[in-house]
Amino acid sequence: MKLQLNKKSISTRQERLFSMFMLLIFLFSVFTSCKSSNNMSVGSPDASVQIKLEEVAGNVVYKLYRQEKLIVDTSVISILPNIPAKIINTEINNSNSSWKPVWGQFSEIKNEYNELVLDVLLENVKAKLYVRVFNKGVGFRYEIEGFKEGNEATFYCEYNLSNTNELYTPNGENPPLGPISIESLTKVKKQPRLMTPLVVTNSDNSYVSLLESDLYVAPEFGTIKFKFNTDKNILVATNKTTLKGTKVTTPWRVILVEEKIGDLVTNTVPLNLATPNQIEDTSWIEPGKTLWDWRVHDYKTEDGFVYGVDTESYIRFIDFAVEKNIKYFLIDANWFTKVTKGHFEVTEKLDLEKVSKYAKTKGVKLILYYDRHKGDYGDDELFSHYASLGMSGIKYGFMGNNVSFTSDAIQQSAKNHLLVDFHDSPVPFTGMERTFPNAITREYCHAQQDSRKAFTPETFIKMALINAIQGPLDMNNGNFDLIGINKGDRLKGPKKINTYFSTVVSEAARTLVIFSGLVCLPDSPEAYAKKADLFEFIEKMPVGKWDESRVLSSKIDDHISTARRFNEEWFIGSVASKKGAALDINLDFLAEGKSYTVTYYEDTKETHGMNNPEAYQIRKGTVKKGDVIKAIMAPSGGHCMWIRPKLIL
Repeated sequence: MKLQLNKKSISTRQERLFSMFMLLIFLFSVFTSCKSSNNMSVGSPDASVQIKLEEVAGNVVYKLYRQEKLIVDTSVISILPNIPAKIINTEINNSNSSWKPVWGQFSEIKNEYNELVLDVLLENVKAKLYVRVFNKGVGFRYEIEGFKEGNEATFYCEYNLSNTNELYTPNGENPPLGPISIESLTKVKKQPRLMTPLVVTNSDNSYVSLLESDLYVAPEFGTIKFKFNTDKNILVATNKTTLKGTKVTTPWRVILVEEKIGDLVTNTVPLNLATPNQIEDTSWIEPGKTLWDWRVHDYKTEDGFVYGVDTESYIRFIDFAVEKNIKYFLIDANWFTKVTKGHFEVTEKLDLEKVSKYAKTKGVKLILYYDRHKGDYGDDELFSHYASLGMSGIKYGFMGNNVSFTSDAIQQSAKNHLLVDFHDSPVPFTGMERTFPNAITREYCHAQQDSRKAFTPETFIKMALINAIQGPLDMNNGNFDLIGINKGDRLKGPKKINTYFSTVVSEAARTLVIFSGLVCLPDSPEAYAKKADLFEFIEKMPVGKWDESRVLSSKIDDHISTARRFNEEWFIGSVASKKGAALDINLDFLAEGKSYTVTYYEDTKETHGMNNPEAYQIRKGTVKKGDVIKAIMAPSGGHCMWIRPKLIL
């Protein structure tokens, strides 16, 4: 019998043989890398990132490569630094899955990595070192068991960077520090305070960020502490804890690697490393926009009304929220005069019960501030009391950088169906919005007008590219009455008048550029109503539940341009430094073959961030995939676009 094969069956057979051949190569590489405890390596699924590990003089050390270029040279990673480590076994795992966040910068996140697990013997203590390598970063985590309860453990990690590298670091509510050269750190006696997330710039124009994720599983370790060791000329990060049990899991130590600095802000590796969602029913968790009273106090309207902490002011906020489909109204400090355990004394001009009932009838949800400086209500009762008042969230002020305390507050809030917004230098709880998505935002930055020395266009751009890497930020952008604020018409405006350098278009753009589950709008309803055509960009912009996010272009101290998609609509916001900027925005991310309507919200030729901040123009047009838009921004200016599919009549 003569066997005949058609071309299709031959092709299928060849594909199967090729697939088997590639699988054999992969298995051979795995066995080769793991056959000796003295030389191990694991690469990312796309082979762009590689970690090489060795056991050297009783230490586990690693090297990090990107595109075969050395990023981090030989560096120690340990859990008990004073005990010799012996690698006794290795294992390779991998993942290629995806998951959907409750809210975020993406509607679906791919979780693809290769993992090397090292069994490490530390005298009589057993440990596992997990090394996960993603296409855009790496995570390290230790597990130990058999250690004596009450003893101290230190999660110790070195980053042996090149002397040509430069660092940028958050600096609380002050402007981020940088560039700080590694070479300069080898010479100075007083080291600058280095905070997470650190950004490292390389000579080949690639970017690294050093941070951590999943503090939820190990709050006792506290936040990561960076220090440059001048004896070894090496950057070191540590987390210390006193063991409460015999088995301990550390947070993930994370290294992000990207070609562009802006891509660090949308990198999903920290979220992939975080513990999955712990809230079974998340239907009550809704990201959104909120009005806010704090910066509006003493604002006098054209009809003579003066805003304050009182019932009538809050009714006005709620009515405007209804008109503009704004989900929340946030009542800040001074709504109570004194707090004792189990009791708030509400200011006499405010009928909080009336406001709460009115908001409920109008479909507006309330978020209420709590300031621990004014007394201790008692944390065990606080969250249930807020829920009994009809609140949908708590803005927690002056709670401190305490990981265990913060973690407990988030979980107590979740039990009482409360969103929580942490303020005043909180814990940079990276990944927590996945684990407990009621952790809606945090003020790990400078929030607009608190300190004029800290808020400049350049500071905004730095914080948008550095502080924002750790997660959602509550920065309170979106002031429209810039002339009035600069004149000192507000109780909580700048301490020094005429120091607010911005434009109204830049303010609108900033509400998009800074990602948050709660976009807090700081100006009065009347200020927004006067510029309703510009406010349209904010009004139409969804919050939190984006399908896709990307930083189109960015440069520290110069500009940032961000695009976010919801369904088929794109919102693009760009912000410039005091020098202004002219950007070419390529619309190559639009769908092929479709025509789109675009609304441009722009600075004019006369706009200037200090001399003429409220001048703007709005125009419409048609765009398609591949078009290049010239965005001209005034000094400290901005540019916005709302793009949606063109209606076919």
